[in-house]
Amino acid sequence: MNVAIIIAGGSGSRMGQSIPKQFITIHDKPVLFYTLEGFQKHPMIDAIEVVCIEGWQEVVWAYAKQFNIDKLKWIVPGGNSGQESIRNGVFNLEGKCNDDDIVIIHDGIRPLVDAFVLTDVIEMAQKKGNGVTSMPYNEQIFLINEEDPTTTCKYIPRETLRRVATPQAYRFGKLDWAYHEAFAREIGIYGSSYTNTMMVELGETLHFAAGSDKNIKLTTKDDLELFKGYLEREKE
Repeated sequence: MNVAIIIAGGSGSRMGQSIPKQFITIHDKPVLFYTLEGFQKHPMIDAIEVVCIEGWQEVVWAYAKQFNIDKLKWIVPGGNSGQESIRNGVFNLEGKCNDDDIVIIHDGIRPLVDAFVLTDVIEMAQKKGNGVTSMPYNEQIFLINEEDPTTTCKYIPRETLRRVATPQAYRFGKLDWAYHEAFAREIGIYGSSYTNTMMVELGETLHFAAGSDKNIKLTTKDDLELFKGYLEREKE
């Protein structure tokens, strides 16, 4: 079984809107449901779980009925951080998933995940135990000079870098172990930590899968306008 955990637990303060950004409507449909439709339509996804900001659970069920998201099986309350939200979603699958089942973690505010990206992430996890979507890094990266932060004399060759985002897929047994271990030991759970960085801090090796520049994260108003542009282009 392949289960998607869609993370929609954030408040989205950087968007500057009065409602969480995952519930902003574009053409009468919340952003979150563009994301869910991609997973609903994908033939390799068997079930969906949404980790939702408190107070919006009934809204999600109502929209799921409206937009025919019948793979949605569970809605779980979010936590005080991204990692707590993912942990809540993982722990809710205990007793529902087998150790070898594949769990795909994805940001609810990444509504443009391509089917081929999702397929490759799942297939990589089936073969190797995990798969993380990734892309080459195309900009130059320089290190700040500690003595004078306005200067630099060192850079990191971009050929040695990969940009990693969601979707990410893991065998459930390893994923469940990792979240119990990380929270018990307080490893990889603070700040901007995510499942991928936590896994590396726990000593796990990650396997790169396909990525796409279209897989944008809607963080600012400019991102929202870019998303609208993609939708308009698809209509044409």
